[in-house]
Amino acid sequence: MTIHVGIFGGGGISNTHARAASEIEGVKVVAIGGENLAKVKAIAGRYGAAAYGDVDALLRHRPIDVLLIGTPSALHADPGVAAARAGLHVLMEKPLDVTTAKSDAVIQACAAAGVKLGVFFQDRFAPDMVKLKAALDKGVLGRPLLASARVKWWRPAEYYAGSRWRGKLALDGGGAVMNQGIHTVDLLLWLWGDVKRVFARQAAALHAIEVEDTLVATLEFRNGALATFEATTAAFPGYPRQIELSGSEGTIVVQQDRIASADLRTPRADLAGGKASENAAASSPIVSDVRGHKAVIEDFLRAVRDGGEPRCNGAEGRRSVALVEALYESARTGQPIEIPAA
Repeated sequence: MTIHVGIFGGGGISNTHARAASEIEGVKVVAIGGENLAKVKAIAGRYGAAAYGDVDALLRHRPIDVLLIGTPSALHADPGVAAARAGLHVLMEKPLDVTTAKSDAVIQACAAAGVKLGVFFQDRFAPDMVKLKAALDKGVLGRPLLASARVKWWRPAEYYAGSRWRGKLALDGGGAVMNQGIHTVDLLLWLWGDVKRVFARQAAALHAIEVEDTLVATLEFRNGALATFEATTAAFPGYPRQIELSGSEGTIVVQQDRIASADLRTPRADLAGGKASENAAASSPIVSDVRGHKAVIEDFLRAVRDGGEPRCNGAEGRRSVALVEALYESARTGQPIEIPAA
């Protein structure tokens, strides 16, 4: 059975979605929509898809089963709600949206319509991350003690100046955390568990933008572990993301999406460190390797076909939004912020 996919958004990430979807057997990209019709037509032409100037017209296309959404971050929920009401399954580019209220709206719409909702957090599908998650779930690190996560990336001034939405509060919802660091926020939550309290400071340290290009924070996890978190787009020339997890039985270090070292009281060969993968994202927003996005789509379509849940569904996608929302509230008020238990 062919799955007919529509894509809403005319930017670079929508082209990534189209490339990834078109590589999957049994999937056909049939329609692409967005406000910038010239860009939409350019992408649609590459894949033999119909082009539309707005979401309503796109949703009237037939046949269509799934909508992938790649609009600016603060414009995710509304087309997601519209797609759900039209009976389509919805796969959203990260974040789910920029507030928990808007995230809840699309979660509720999809639940009411009986359609699947997923979020593109492709790092969850990297082989080493899958292996690490399974090991942590089995208690390989013992009692969680300490974590640190650093996203020290670089974006030049033109990255913001040349975009109608990047660095704009109303459309980006935030800066280095909401846009770039949220992948690492998601990994911390997925690997290490829920956070109960945060304290953060932020600044537009280098770029002339409405939101932060730098944020540092302390996190208190519900499992008792403490953590530090740093995210920036002002660290020239850009460095691989690093996550360190320490427990009573050892420490594991992740660079980008690879286990760099695993120093355990009881060593495990399957967690031996390896060379970190190339990290183009540290200095460029261009996605050259679509394997992660392809894996997300394949997982989502399995859920559609089999009736299960995607690896990152709406509830999972909401967790990172709630944590980022708390980080921003703490930075704004200068006070620690409690995160309600799920």
